[in-house]
Amino acid sequence: MQQDEIIPPWYKQFWPWFIIGILVFAVVIGLGLLFISLAHQDSMVRDNYYKEGRAINMHLGRDQLADELQLSSEFSVDEVTGEISLNLEGQLEPLPADLQLDLISPSHAERDRTVLLKRIGGNQYAGQLSESMQGRHYVDLSDPTKPGETGWRLTDEINLGSGQTYRLSAE
Repeated sequence: MQQDEIIPPWYKQFWPWFIIGILVFAVVIGLGLLFISLAHQDSMVRDNYYKEGRAINMHLGRDQLADELQLSSEFSVDEVTGEISLNLEGQLEPLPADLQLDLISPSHAERDRTVLLKRIGGNQYAGQLSESMQGRHYVDLSDPTKPGETGWRLTDEINLGSGQTYRLSAE
């Protein structure tokens, strides 16, 4: 007669627990990645493409109006005080009392800044940055009293650094 080999139950064997361990590990890693993605959402992703597409046409009209008015500006940012000095040139009568300067970070929405520039005389405007800014930014200069299709804007991409003068023009 042959001796029957005694096989232990499945829960006492190595391989079922090894396979279950791999599955549990995958679930834990998946839940961890889900938690991280929900807690730190990407600010660059836009979810309303239709609205963004309609806004492009409005922006093109604002750029064309700035070109018709032959608008251009030069500005500089004082690195120590954060003061912005701007000269506005062009066929714009009367000159607006305020200008809005948007400094938009291409990668982090929390680094975007909007500065209200007050007219200090002639075509000179001044404003104050709350904190120092460095690096690549998109710049958008406009009249805050004329939003949308009735207004104009000057826009460009610049690399903010110390002691530089930046030029915006309608092209």
